[in-house]
Amino acid sequence: MTDSETETISVAEISDGPGGEGTEEPGTTVDLPVVDILTGRGFVTGKSGSGKSNTASVIIENLLSANFPVLIVDTDGEYYGLKQEFELLHAGADDECDIQVSPEHAERLATLALEQNVPIILDVSGYLDDAASDELVTEVAKHLFAKEKKLKKPFLMLIEECHEYIPEKGGMDEAGKMLIKIGKRGRKHGLGVVGISQRPADVKKDFITQCDWLVWHRLTWRNDTKVVGRILGSEYADAIEDMGNGEGFLVTDWSESIRRVQFHKKQTFDAGATPGLDDFERPDLKSVDGDLVSDLKEISDEKARQESRIADLRQELDKKDARIRQLERELEEAQDLSRMADQFAQAMFQKAEAPYRGGGGRNLNRPTEKQAALGEYNERAEGEAADAATDGDAYDGDGGTGNADDAPPRQPLEAPSGPPWPTHGLLSERDDAAADGATTADAAADPTDDESWLADAEMGDFEPAELHPAPGAESRRDVVDRMTAIVEALGDAHHGMLAHYRERGVSDPLAAHVAAGETGDQHLAYGRNRSLRRAGFIRHAGRGKYEYALPDLVSDEYADLLDEDELRETVAAIEASFVEEEADGE
Repeated sequence: MTDSETETISVAEISDGPGGEGTEEPGTTVDLPVVDILTGRGFVTGKSGSGKSNTASVIIENLLSANFPVLIVDTDGEYYGLKQEFELLHAGADDECDIQVSPEHAERLATLALEQNVPIILDVSGYLDDAASDELVTEVAKHLFAKEKKLKKPFLMLIEECHEYIPEKGGMDEAGKMLIKIGKRGRKHGLGVVGISQRPADVKKDFITQCDWLVWHRLTWRNDTKVVGRILGSEYADAIEDMGNGEGFLVTDWSESIRRVQFHKKQTFDAGATPGLDDFERPDLKSVDGDLVSDLKEISDEKARQESRIADLRQELDKKDARIRQLERELEEAQDLSRMADQFAQAMFQKAEAPYRGGGGRNLNRPTEKQAALGEYNERAEGEAADAATDGDAYDGDGGTGNADDAPPRQPLEAPSGPPWPTHGLLSERDDAAADGATTADAAADPTDDESWLADAEMGDFEPAELHPAPGAESRRDVVDRMTAIVEALGDAHHGMLAHYRERGVSDPLAAHVAAGETGDQHLAYGRNRSLRRAGFIRHAGRGKYEYALPDLVSDEYADLLDEDELRETVAAIEASFVEEEADGE
């Protein structure tokens, strides 16, 4: 190999025409020093069709012919024609490439280029995601720069459409910053860079003004000719509009003049030429060593295995996340049941020592507004009992009235062994559905219809306390206390759902659950809905709907013996335990 310090490549001839300060005669061969091209900073520009890509290809062909490897960042897929004469590795995203590559291949690509002298076309035209291609360019440039710090081997990196990476306006991404770094510091390590663009006005001016060599082909857009005027002078800005194809102004640091030259025509297949009407025939292209490709494929295979493993792990993680969510729901339901059981036990213990049962009485921890509503109810109930005693009428135990002297003495109601459920709450889901005339399809609307509820929560079977359905003060207070204890044993979500049913009359569990300020979790919604249904506060209305049933529940407790005002007051006293805002007004 000839010493690159003195070797040159012939790329053009002196052209005749306006502009240019050269002293050489037209037709004189123009040679470029290889070392300055390989390690310097270059810029080639010109409008589409002016010959800029041809000029870049001519320079690359001469370097490859002299056995100097290069790396081309090809943004339009137009350099693969070099494979007609040279053995290059065509790497990119398309199937036509020798190998499909990603950022994981960057270090290996840099190693092939610098240590094994393999010319590379890094074809980024096939990447649909700009971020993916930018990352690939960034990583390749980083590894070239890092390796050159040690190797210090003359090597050229060519960037097509460089304005996309180092724009004049707007911020630069990591790829642009890395290319600027190579432009500023690469020369001392032996790494050169040349940018190609059809719009010099869009390229960062700091890059252009620091270049060691530049080629200006035909430009006609006013903003671009202004750039020529600022850098070369006004006479060149005027002359550049009339340049012929392949003709340009050559400016180099090693020459004291600006030469007007006509570049040679490239020898390899022009893959970037505009398609014409003639039949297109792609020439035979050289293939690279199979060992090189297989080496890169190992990286691709490893990446594929990693991606497959990641996909498997993600699937397992999704399953575990789903299981965690299910366990969280089950835990929340279990906590609801545990809290209800504790509150039931407390309510029954307090109720057993209530004043009307001969005990000293206990604080039931009701909010003030609930106590007020219950107080109003109790006051009226006691008044009715006093009136009944004055009139000589008392409950006879058979649903009628008789003489007070004949009435048996009232016996205090005993606390039941289990939770003080109303009779209606003992119906099973299917019995309840059958009683409401629900169809199988309606029952299927509840996804937890077959699951057990509080009876399976370590509380066993129970029977409700016997009620004497008469409007006596103690009996009415007992019913209110018992049902209120049931309501209070429920959680805030149940209260909100019950209030929603009270307001709407008929609704569905999911809507009630959301109205209570809870999530749209169907499992939780139907689980909590089932609690209200088992207690008898709501009943199935068909087609997945449920209706508010507390008034009917209270009426049934008294065998329909309460008049309208008594029923309303009794229901209001119970509703005070979950309808906070209306408790004072009830």
